[in-house]
Amino acid sequence: MADGAITSLKSKVSEAEWKTRVDLAALYRLVALHGWDDMIFTHISARVPGPEHHFLINPYGWYFEEMTASCLVKVDLDGNIVQETTDFINPAGFTIHSAIHGAREDAHFVIHLHTVAGVGVAAQKEGLLPIGQNACLLQEQVAYHGYEGLALNHDERERLVADLGDKPLMLLRNHGTLAVGQTASAAWLGIFFLERACAQQVAALSGGREHVLMAPDAAQAETREQGKGISFISSLAWPGALRMLDRKSPGYDA
Repeated sequence: MADGAITSLKSKVSEAEWKTRVDLAALYRLVALHGWDDMIFTHISARVPGPEHHFLINPYGWYFEEMTASCLVKVDLDGNIVQETTDFINPAGFTIHSAIHGAREDAHFVIHLHTVAGVGVAAQKEGLLPIGQNACLLQEQVAYHGYEGLALNHDERERLVADLGDKPLMLLRNHGTLAVGQTASAAWLGIFFLERACAQQVAALSGGREHVLMAPDAAQAETREQGKGISFISSLAWPGALRMLDRKSPGYDA
């Protein structure tokens, strides 16, 4: 368990791997700060630069607010831990993340959450509705995957990857949300917009479906086109997110 005595790996890994570790630890801390964590459950992962197709994921049993660059566990696509550590990983997390990292070259970072709003919308037949601006921006970027129980069956990986296709976001039915990105900033902006859209939908539907005003068709079409460029602004938002972590949750880069 986390005890503050983790030895820094900064001098033991490549500069590229260390940057990836710091960015991944930052994602965990940001999720915790936004109240989107689920105790020790759910997962965020990052591909380690290099030809080995190794990726980093959280040590099972750690809270997201405790995560540091050095505590993250490096595994291969078969689930073998390829670094010296006394920690282990969540098998369900490995199933989901190994599937995406193995199939999508652009999926350098993968965020999977179980938020109240995310599960709420994932359990609604109509999925994400064009109620607010966030949802309208994402209308053509969200894929859907049917619920099959805890993600322990490796056979599910093929179906999950097929359902995700080339989209950056997914609602896992009855389960939660997911975002992939070529950078930590892109994955973070994607999950932020998706989670915000889900929270807005749950709030809007609290008054009943018949009272909800959908965005006009023309505005939906215009916003969908505009949404294709949202990844550009991720690089603007990310430095501010790191500054917030330095103020509110320092130590992630250790």
